[in-house]
Amino acid sequence: LSSKIIPALLNQIIYTNKIGLKVSEIEGDAVLFFKTGEMPSLQALIEQCRIFYTEFYKELDALREKYKKNKDAASIPEILGLKIILHYGKEIALTKVGNSIKLFGEDLIIAHKLLKNKVRMNEYLLFTEGLTNFYKENNLDDQFDWGSLKQNSTEYEHVGEINYSYINLKPLVKP
Repeated sequence: LSSKIIPALLNQIIYTNKIGLKVSEIEGDAVLFFKTGEMPSLQALIEQCRIFYTEFYKELDALREKYKKNKDAASIPEILGLKIILHYGKEIALTKVGNSIKLFGEDLIIAHKLLKNKVRMNEYLLFTEGLTNFYKENNLDDQFDWGSLKQNSTEYEHVGEINYSYINLKPLVKP
């Protein structure tokens, strides 16, 4: 069942992209987007994340209904969730490999490492200090009407301590 559900959910995320993010990789149950050129406003970026999350759950509900007779359908909500990591950095390079554009560099490594962090919730939106510094003219705390930001950091071998803010996404979808 997961071989049908995960691709449908990933497609939903990819096709609800409204701010011109490009797909670098699809790996397992993850999509790596990147953006070159002018950055969207902080409000547009947060709204895009809200859209990713709410559309993910609309698709998940539709899939749950479609496969409700399958014995594994009941476990769908428990095994799937959405974590969104937002990072801004300049230590990155794009290289064409075959028909794909591959990303390389320290900031890509940081983004990947942040998937393993100290956040103790299943679904969240995480902003690295690099991203919040880019949008420093905006007060990040004032951007959310569904919850409040929490602060944390994680120490990683070879890159050091990464500071970040995060917010629970679950309040965006009614149970």
